[in-house]
Formats: sequence, structure tokens, C-alpha cells
Amino acid sequence: MHTSFFRLSLPALLCAFLLSGCAVKVASPSMKRIEALSSLLMTLDSTIPKEATIQLAKEMFKETQILTKAFEMTSPPQYHNFLVSVGLKKRGLCYHWADALYIHFISRHYHFFSFHLMGAHIGEYWREHNVMAVAAKDTPMQEWIIVDPWREPGKLYFSKVKDDPKYRWRHRVSREFQKGR
Repeated sequence: MHTSFFRLSLPALLCAFLLSGCAVKVASPSMKRIEALSSLLMTLDSTIPKEATIQLAKEMFKETQILTKAFEMTSPPQYHNFLVSVGLKKRGLCYHWADALYIHFISRHYHFFSFHLMGAHIGEYWREHNVMAVAAKDTPMQEWIIVDPWREPGKLYFSKVKDDPKYRWRHRVSREFQKGR
């Protein structure tokens, strides 16, 4: 009796699991969050005008919103990864986010900033994570600012490389390219 119940319930449970992902709501960022990112960007170099940091912060939040919709994100992000892995979603893995942000921002004219790709646990299938980072000229890597919209889909996570409690980041120079190369 228990075995037949388990056989009937397992497909139902699997189906429920596959269909139970929560779609991510795309909320507009508060001015407080934009100002927090802008202030952090200003720490890269004291000569960067505040207007430039505000412009970049606003565009980072805007691009996160655009990509959240484009990737049809579900939460939690690990569930979304599962959906991509089995072919039910096309994009939305952390490296898709990092690459899309990187391509977007290197194509813009941000004279005070440079953009980089970073990774943690590189090569470890279940643990690898990728982000984009923002730097200013001659800024040491540990001072760069990581931008991670995958961690909490629809909500932009940002911190200095050295202050991220979850990961030890490495610069992924070999994955980068420059416009016009």
C-alpha cells in the first residue's frame, strides 16, 4: 500500500515542484538604494563627479530590471538555474547576468569607470558564481564594486570585493573583451 502511494505521489510532487517557482516582481529601486550605490561608486576615486556615479547607479538598476524581465526570472535563483538546465528557461544563470551587464556597460561611454568580470569557485559546477565589477583607474581589485543581480533576482546586490561575506572573487580577465577588439 505504501509503495503504490509513493509511486502515485512522486510524479505529482515532481510536477508541483516544477511548477511552483515564484516569478520575480520587478520593483523600481528607491532613491535611497540608488544613492547608496552612488556613494559606494564615489569611493573608487574621489575625483569622480557625483553626477557620474548617480547616472551609473540609475542605469545599473534600470538594466537589472530589464534583464529580470528578459530572463523571466523565478526565485530562488537556484530554482531558476534548474529550469535553465532542463531547458524550460533559456537564460538567467549568473554568468548570463554578468555577461549581459558587462556587454551593456562596456558599450556605454563611462569615462570614469571600467567594467570587469569576476568569478568565485571557478570550475566547481555547483558553487561557481559570476558577477560584473566596477573599477576606476588604478583602483586595487579588492576595492572594486561587485554588482550581482542574480543573488536575489530583481534586487541588485552590490558591495566592495573585499566586503562581500559570501564569496572570494577572482578577476576573470580571459573572459573579458573590449569594444572594437
